[in-house]
Amino acid sequence: MSARNNQANKAAARERLRVERERQEKKDRARRRLVVGVSAVAVLAAAGGIGYAVVQSNQPSAWESAAKATTVTAPKNTSGTNGTTVVVGKPAAKKTLELYEDSRCPVCSTFEQSVGSTVEKDVEAGKYKIRYVGATFIDDAATGEGSKNALSALGAALDVSPEAFLKYKAALYSAKFHPEENDDKFAKDSYLLEVADSVPALKGNAAFKKNVEDGTFDAWAMKMSKAFDDSGVTGTPTLKMDGKAVTVAGSDNPPMTVPEFETAIATALKG
Repeated sequence: MSARNNQANKAAARERLRVERERQEKKDRARRRLVVGVSAVAVLAAAGGIGYAVVQSNQPSAWESAAKATTVTAPKNTSGTNGTTVVVGKPAAKKTLELYEDSRCPVCSTFEQSVGSTVEKDVEAGKYKIRYVGATFIDDAATGEGSKNALSALGAALDVSPEAFLKYKAALYSAKFHPEENDDKFAKDSYLLEVADSVPALKGNAAFKKNVEDGTFDAWAMKMSKAFDDSGVTGTPTLKMDGKAVTVAGSDNPPMTVPEFETAIATALKG
């Protein structure tokens, strides 16, 4: 082989190596771009997912939105700002007993089971009216939303009639239906409707059922809860007449038996 041919062969070999090297580098660059592109998409997707989660976590709950609502649908048989004044009884009754309760409150349940029927009889007899103020603070203390949901359902009962409201309130506090404080049964519409089936005016009442399931009076319930918070009352049950607490003589405790209540209310009616 001549020197010239040998040099030509070497040059050809070097050219083939150069071409192959460039081809391989081109392939490597393409692969790197693909990896970077896929990684970027993954990062963006992850960031998007995190961003969505953050946005969702920052969204107000349905109850928070209800509390901030500027338009409030109040039940019938109410008055005052946002319908938060709930007075039941004969218009001719001169005195008004203010009753502050939280639907999940176990002490309220004890009070209602013991004294509730006496209060109803007094109201029917025209001894006094009652003004109901509903609270929801146990939802914060014990966690949950049963107090709020039950208060909204009470609004739906009040929308039917004051009598249905009183009977439903009594049913919610009854030994049969009232749950333990930490058992958030009232958060379930189905359970509230089960309780309502024990009240003739509410059983099979399509309008009542729809209002409970649609949360028609959720915003009203939150405004009522705010009225409780603004009242300065710190516990339930609390009873007041003419702005004065109705308590067992010589104590700050609410009357929890019929004799205690009758004595305390007789004193309050004279005041």
